Amino acid sequence: MYVVMHEGILFWNVDTQIDFIEPTGKLYVKGAEKLKPVLKKITFFATENRIRVINTCDFHLINSDELSKNPDFRTTFPEHCMAGTSGAEFIIETKPALPAIVDWMTHLVILPYLANADQFRNIVIRKDAFDVFEGNPYTIQILNLLRPEKVFVYGVSTNVCVDKAVCGLAQLGYKVYVFEDAIKELPKIPLPFKHWKELGVKMIDFANVKKYL
Repeated sequence: MYVVMHEGILFWNVDTQIDFIEPTGKLYVKGAEKLKPVLKKITFFATENRIRVINTCDFHLINSDELSKNPDFRTTFPEHCMAGTSGAEFIIETKPALPAIVDWMTHLVILPYLANADQFRNIVIRKDAFDVFEGNPYTIQILNLLRPEKVFVYGVSTNVCVDKAVCGLAQLGYKVYVFEDAIKELPKIPLPFKHWKELGVKMIDFANVKKYL
């Protein structure tokens, strides 16, 4: 059955990659694998309702500023999500179907075509920094093409890459919602919830998403 796409709605899937979600991953976020059931529901819901999804992912080279052999686990981390490795792949529950891939390393000739929602419902933004706005020069251009009214954010980790995405989107003036049952934090790094509230970000359970569409 054809389902009308929710215009103005954008789901924002942050770094749900094997190296972060799976216990065997190189930078495992403890407990993140427990998010899999709700992440699967979010992906299915977006598919069934033809909601556009931005899927961000770390995609590092060996000389990335974020990587260190002596990481402090705050601003630097050990190798993870290296380009071309299985750890950089999305988990099955969130794997984007037929995505347009926006690489941070190359000139993006596909950019003008991303506004075609029927052709590119899923967009993958590869990044080489915590902050998707710093780690990929095309992020703001993509948002300008899509022009969402509301953005619903989920993924890992709450207090690093999710935080950067949430704050960046809110500061750009988008109405931001976070699925609080679909995020997980790294230890020993302050949680961002107070700041999010100050920015007007609303925390909701995914089960209640239809109330906010």
